[in-house]
Amino acid sequence: MTERTTTRILVVDDDADGLEVLETRLTHAGYEVETAESAEKALARVAAFDPGMIVTDVRMSGMTGLELLDKGRASMDSVEVVVMTAHDDMETAVSAMKSGAFDFLVKPVDPKAVQALADRCFRERELGETTETPEAVAALPRSRLVGRDPRMIDIYKTIGVLAANRATVLIRGETGTGKEVIARGIHENSQASAEPFIAVNCTALTDTLLESELFGHVKGAFTGATGSRKGYFELAGKGTIFLDEIGDTSPDFQTKLLRVLQERRFYPVGGEEPRATRARVIAATHQPIERLIQEGRFREDLYFRLKVVEIDVPPLRERLGDIELVATALLGRIREETGRDVRRISDEALARLQGHSWRGNVRELENALTRAAIVARGTVIGADHLILEGRKTATDDLTLVAAIRRHVRLVLDRVDGDEASAAELLGISRKQLTAHLAD
Repeated sequence: MTERTTTRILVVDDDADGLEVLETRLTHAGYEVETAESAEKALARVAAFDPGMIVTDVRMSGMTGLELLDKGRASMDSVEVVVMTAHDDMETAVSAMKSGAFDFLVKPVDPKAVQALADRCFRERELGETTETPEAVAALPRSRLVGRDPRMIDIYKTIGVLAANRATVLIRGETGTGKEVIARGIHENSQASAEPFIAVNCTALTDTLLESELFGHVKGAFTGATGSRKGYFELAGKGTIFLDEIGDTSPDFQTKLLRVLQERRFYPVGGEEPRATRARVIAATHQPIERLIQEGRFREDLYFRLKVVEIDVPPLRERLGDIELVATALLGRIREETGRDVRRISDEALARLQGHSWRGNVRELENALTRAAIVARGTVIGADHLILEGRKTATDDLTLVAAIRRHVRLVLDRVDGDEASAAELLGISRKQLTAHLAD
């Protein structure tokens, strides 16, 4: 790749103002920039312009940005693509990353962020660190996550990357944050999506039953074992085994699971002949694993085997700006399950939801909305339909420190999590902003 090519950027967007802003910023940063108002025009210019990066909107009239990426793959084999979209849904982010996008940005896009991505992209190219782009494996997920919090957008992108490989994953987060939904999203977007996805709640079974479920058993292995039975690791084929609450398992079971991850083999309970497995393992926990390791309750070597890739899911109370999006999305499911034609949440009810602490996270929110939908007489959930007893709300803390923290988070939501922009609006330093969030 010549120096001429690696400093050229093609920006594609049907928003003329957006094109001009990005063109100005990137040109001032030293890049040679061309623009195109549609994916069709961009595709026609690729061969002549020979860009090192394309920055493209997703939803445009005619061909979409993702179609541009797919159709132009042959002629853009060495080009990195940054995808922009105002639609910050999980499906778009996953599709973009699976299709080989360098990164995914949610509009309104900060020109400084685009320049930073360009700098990183070309720096990695010069150092020879850019990896080969994976082939797209279609199929949008049936499991959905909702939210525009920057941490959720990062999770969407990670799902897209993980769908293209079979790395072991550890998902960490409080109860009810959607850890299984993330695991299903990885599986359903992978090339093994037609294979089984088997979820196992490790806390619901004794060690013997857990081992029997996962590894199977031979006849006579224990009382009641009247015949041989295959376990999930064998039945899953090339699919996914999701081990929920792995932090609650015993050291003995952890030793056996470690052997499976290391050797891809296991012994049925009571068996003497090993069996092979091709299943992918995704584990999840709400437990502080590091503390369990210090207390001798979790194997450190298993921890490192599980966390090849680690995903931290933020609790709902830390992304209050997503409450309306999540609640609205949940209403669709609630209508189907309850038969109640509830279509909207009133402003007063929404304010109550946004002021609640949500210790049970999305699961608690869904339960509260389901109860409200059942008692509501019309199509709108009102504040009086919500029952949030027994929970301290986020606005119950009336100290100045808490008020400042709430305001800082509100400003962060307004600028899509950009801490530099938030600090500038607040008139404080990045260090002070971080301190306020930690108070």
